[in-house]
Amino acid sequence: MLLKKIVSTMRNKEEERLQVSCVSWFDYQYPQYRQLLFAVPNGGSRNKIEAANLKKQGVRAGVSDMILLVPGIESQFLCIEFKTTIGKQSKEQKEFENNISKYSTGEYVLIRSFEEFKNYIEYYLKK
Repeated sequence: MLLKKIVSTMRNKEEERLQVSCVSWFDYQYPQYRQLLFAVPNGGSRNKIEAANLKKQGVRAGVSDMILLVPGIESQFLCIEFKTTIGKQSKEQKEFENNISKYSTGEYVLIRSFEEFKNYIEYYLKK
């Protein structure tokens, strides 16, 4: 059990580093859109009271790590989920991805590397 928790923490740190690198690059390349790319604080460890309060405020399991509120070439906004090369989406994350496709004019992308993020954003914002 302890080993599983350590591996999970290491994977989360790797995802955090990936996300930080991507946001830094994005802010430099697209300063005009800086406020329109934001993180969704729906993960992390919290005490039970704080977690319950955030849930009442609308935090939802499975929502993507980031949202870009800029129309792309084929959609009105982009939901971005970061995973390591071996990371897997949770059941709730898969459900969120399906709901984006089914009920919205948005797009969902799963990102596993900085290069993948960079290439996807450049493609997405090509106008």
